[in-house]
Order: sequence, then C-alpha cells, then structure tokens
Amino acid sequence: MVEVIVISSSMVRPENINQSGHTKIHLSPYDLKLLNFLYPQRGLLFPKPDQETNIIPRLKASLSTALEIYFPFAGRLVKVNNQEDNTVSFYIDCDGSGAKFVHAKADSVSINDLLQPHDSAPGFKRCFFPANDLKSYDGVSEPLLAVQITEMRDGVFISFGYNHMVADGTSFWKFFNTWSKICMNDSSSNIQPLVLKDWFLDGIDYPIHIPVSENVTPSRFEIPTKERVFHFTKKNISDLKAKANGQIGSTTDLKVSSLQAVLAYLWLSIIKHSGLNRDEKTHCIVAADMRRRLNPPLEAECFGNVTHQVMATAAVGEVLDHGLGWAALEINKQVKTLTNENYKTFGENWVKNLMVAPKISGGSRKVDTYLIVTSSPWFEVYENDFGWGKPIAVRAEPGTGFGVSLIVFRGLEEGSIDVDATIPLSLWSDELLNHYMI
Repeated sequence: MVEVIVISSSMVRPENINQSGHTKIHLSPYDLKLLNFLYPQRGLLFPKPDQETNIIPRLKASLSTALEIYFPFAGRLVKVNNQEDNTVSFYIDCDGSGAKFVHAKADSVSINDLLQPHDSAPGFKRCFFPANDLKSYDGVSEPLLAVQITEMRDGVFISFGYNHMVADGTSFWKFFNTWSKICMNDSSSNIQPLVLKDWFLDGIDYPIHIPVSENVTPSRFEIPTKERVFHFTKKNISDLKAKANGQIGSTTDLKVSSLQAVLAYLWLSIIKHSGLNRDEKTHCIVAADMRRRLNPPLEAECFGNVTHQVMATAAVGEVLDHGLGWAALEINKQVKTLTNENYKTFGENWVKNLMVAPKISGGSRKVDTYLIVTSSPWFEVYENDFGWGKPIAVRAEPGTGFGVSLIVFRGLEEGSIDVDATIPLSLWSDELLNHYMI
C-alpha cells in the first residue's frame, strides 16, 4: 500500500505586501460562468536532485517572489450578499493572503510506479495533488492557488491546483515558468511586471449581481472512470492530419489542424466502442485562447481568464458514418466561430440569463456524451527547470463526474502530443488499448 505522508502545510505569501493598496479585480461573465468548475490540477515529474540540493526552502522562497509579481494568486475570492435585490456578487481581493504550500513524501513510490505503461493511472496519484474537489466558489475560504511538492524514491512531483476564475492555462503556465526561472537563477531580474486583463463588456455594471437561486451548488455525479494517456508521435499526427484533410478533399476550402485531427480521432474512437445508440447526440467541447481574436486584440502576455469554449454536436451515427475528416471539420467549423462578435454576444446573453450552474438534463448517462477538451499543446510544460533538470513527464488530476475529460499536453518528444484521458466506465472498452497509448 502506497503511503503519501504530508510533512508540512503552510501559507506562502508574497515577498513584499503593500497592505495599503489592495487591488480589487472584478469578474467578467467569462469568469463567473466557471463558478462551479473544479480547480484545474496539473503536475510535473522531475528527476531527483542531489542530496545537497535543499529544494523545499528554495521552492518556498522563489514562490514568495513569484507571488509578488503574480499577486492575484495570493488573493482571495470575496462574496458579497446584496440584500437590496437578493443577489450575490464576487470579486478577487488581492490582499496577499498567500498560496498553500504542501510538502509531502512518498518514499516507496518510484517514477515507474507513477508512469504505468499500458495500464490505468495508479490509484494513489490523487494524493499527489493539493486541491482535490475544490471548486471556484470555494475561493471564499480556500487559497486561489495550492502547490504540492512530493518527494519520491527517485523523483520529485510538483503539482498545483488553481482557481480558474483567476487565470486560464496560458496565464498559469507563464506564472509557473516565472517561478521556475526565479528558483533556478535565485533572482527575479529581467522578469516583466504583470499586465492585468483590462477587457470588459460595455454597458454592464460591475460587480455583476447573481440571483441567490443561481448560487446553489449543483449536485455532483460520482461516476466510475478509467484513465489512460494517449501518446501521438509527430508521425502519428502527420498521418492523421493528412488522412482527415484527404477525406475532406475538395468539398471545402477549409483545412483541419493537427490538433483538430487528433481530437477527432479520439472522439471517433471513444464513441465507436462506447455502446451509445446511433441516434444519441454526442458533443465535443473545445476551449481556445481569445486574446488575439478580440478586436482590438489583447496583449498576449495579459493575465487573467480569457478563454472561451465552443461545442461540436452530432448524432453518434453521423460521426461513425462520416468518419475522421468529417468529425475534424465539425470541430474546425466551431473553432472558426470564436470571433470578437460571438465572444461579446455570449457575455451579453450570460448577463441577461445569469445561469451559473451547467444545466444538463438526463442524469449521468446524458453527461457521458460530452467530451471536454482542456489545456493545449502550445503550453511550454517541459521548459520549466527549477535548477536540477527539466521535467520528464506531465500528468493531470481531472476529477470525476462530468463526461469524458481530454487534457492535452505537448509531448516530451518534439512534435508529439499526449492526451490524459479520463473515460467513464459506461463508455470504456478495452478496444481503446489498441489505440495510441503510452
């Protein structure tokens, strides 16, 4: 039996806190729609440093410096009860309360134990993450960022969980890269100051008032799942992209991307062996960075949550009959709708309707028909060096209870992609073991 022992748990605060000048960050419709979403949790596996390298004090000190730059992560979510209209509102108070820092040991666990090839993810992996089951609204009483350092027999696993209303993946990985650079160089020189997102919808009063009835925590489905990591080499991806575009042919001027071909392949493979009826609807939800899609575009470096999602929907039979190219093109068409106009329209409609909790009827079986794609192969996860070497693997803790989770990462080999997939047992088939696997 694997034993993960927590050595210490503490709060790391920014190196310098200006208590007289708290920044208040208002939350947009695109932030508030994530109120009931789980903290994203990711982790990097590193080789074990030399015994002389005292990593915990170094990591703590550098995190404190990094939080001075990325100060929203050291703040807290504030909930305001507006009794005059029976609503609630939220904002981020950048008060310097700090981030949670957990130091743990798992001396019996090796790198090979964590990276089990051709098998399910190890059951103990959940203990390697610091923010299990936390949702965005928990930020009123929980840190907006938690990190965990787990020392293993022959490696170190550095994991984190963060409040998605504060930042998206683009912003978080830039923070993580800054932290690693400060730790490696023992200096914060040449680090650019933070540029906060300053894009807000015109004609909307902030903070946004949400009816109390919409602030009810939705019920959570506990669905048994299996987790696998699908590995696509550069050649795998090239072949899939060529096949998808070849099937599309001259029917359209559109061409699908490498990632769209990979996602379509997984969508097709999972539903092919799922046992879903041909007339059931299946959905593939994809997120994208909106910074450069807005008009005028935002700075690529701006901090915050600036993502938006689109959903490709089709009958199971349609996807199976039309195949890879058609499925990839359906995803492509939806991504093309991620425009400045549609982004603004969504925000305006959200404020009018104020539906915070996802409304999905039909119980757990209906939820199973959703494939939710998160993260991106553009994130530079393997460039983070804290001073004793770059990571050798990246893993995720997606939680349970909502459809098929596909968390996309850049692979270790150049041009490759890894997809950390969590699939409900109701959709699982051992036939998937014959597909691209680590």
